[in-house]
Amino acid sequence: MLKNYVFDLYGTLVDIRTNEWKPYLWKKMAEFYGLYGAHYKPNELAKAYVQHVDEELQATYEKMKGKNGISCVDDAEVQVEKVFLRLFKEKGVDADIALATHAGQMFRVVSMKFEYVYDGVFELLDTLKKKGKKIYLLSNAQYIFTGYEINALGLTPYFDGIVISSNECCKKPSTEFYNVLLKRYKLKKEETVMIGNDQYADIQGAKKAGLTAYYVHTEISPEYIESECPADFKMLDGNIKDMIKLIK
Repeated sequence: MLKNYVFDLYGTLVDIRTNEWKPYLWKKMAEFYGLYGAHYKPNELAKAYVQHVDEELQATYEKMKGKNGISCVDDAEVQVEKVFLRLFKEKGVDADIALATHAGQMFRVVSMKFEYVYDGVFELLDTLKKKGKKIYLLSNAQYIFTGYEINALGLTPYFDGIVISSNECCKKPSTEFYNVLLKRYKLKKEETVMIGNDQYADIQGAKKAGLTAYYVHTEISPEYIESECPADFKMLDGNIKDMIKLIK
């Protein structure tokens, strides 16, 4: 019997659209950095950001490789606040991680087009709670964004445990990331289902970790390829209410 329901966030419970390459974003970020004496031109800042993300990712991989499930750089995850801190220090500004975090959160707000909880999600989570199920979040995300967003969206109280990739330095589909969740909350694999909208990170990752997998296709899912989606259950129309009926 399934007792533990593990959800992906973006594209599964929450619809979000961002554009991290619009000129307006980098203009505003350059102005923000300039306030603290880190003077960049918008294009210069965007280029430096990409470079530092790559360098942080490689450094994280070097630290994590050899652990179970971390076999390539794509399994590693950066802590983006460290990237924003690097951007201050590159210009000789002695910033701290708090300021870097605020810079990152401004980046997120300006880059975001919209964000909302899918219709039926609260009913789904309420149904699971009433049936005595445990609910967890396993998300490839940045804590300085997601930790605050799930609270603002009213989702935080539903979760019995939250695991975000930036805090663990690894991400789905690595087995290591799934094992963090299983070990931390003492979950039995045979009692746990992963629910997500990405057939690679969520579904293939979950199956490799020994979990049941439920695939939800939404507008922001990667292109669906049936042969690459070994899910035990599939919901291809993105209608959360169909999942509620199945659980009931």
